[in-house]
Amino acid sequence: MKKLKVYLADDHTLFRKAMMSMIQSFTRVGSVKDAENGKELLTLMKHETPDVVVVDLQMPVMDGVETCEKIVEKFPDVKIVVLTMHDSERYVLHMIEIGAHAFLLKNTEPDELEKAIYSVYDNDFYHNTFVVSILRKRVQNKLASHRPGFEKIELSDREKEIVRLTCRELTIHEIAERLNVSDHTVRNHRASVMEKAGVHTLVGLVKFAYESGLMT
Repeated sequence: MKKLKVYLADDHTLFRKAMMSMIQSFTRVGSVKDAENGKELLTLMKHETPDVVVVDLQMPVMDGVETCEKIVEKFPDVKIVVLTMHDSERYVLHMIEIGAHAFLLKNTEPDELEKAIYSVYDNDFYHNTFVVSILRKRVQNKLASHRPGFEKIELSDREKEIVRLTCRELTIHEIAERLNVSDHTVRNHRASVMEKAGVHTLVGLVKFAYESGLMT
């Protein structure tokens, strides 16, 4: 199994070094590099592209939001795990729109960080209770109902089923086996839903699933 390259950006030296040591202990991680801010991280990435980056949302020089925007633009294949100290609905929803793949509070347990790193690499996103609570709150506030044209999106029963299974973090192959169809069929259905919903990432698809009521 491939050993992952993980880069970490955080301006708090003690926290960053402790995180580095912890991430290096993860079974599937081969190497870890660190940076004090987003600008340093992007410089590192010019020399060697990592598989996953773990980015603090609040940093000087270049914060997590701007950093992630630039990573998505210049390194679209790199998976992004965002760390934040605050349960900020506005920031998380914005980062989902940008294309981040996972969100963790900075007081999260080590095993959840390990799971998130593997999940974003294997499945393109990590679907945890932190994000789910924000998406549910958004639905409860009825913000989604005001999205122009949102109610006009029509999905087949098979498309809905594939979306739900995707939200449960099943891979394309696992979904295909469960539904007794080919991987190609699952991939095409999922691409069709993403096009209809106007989303470009699996995290965006999860957000759509909650806003549309497919996931509750």
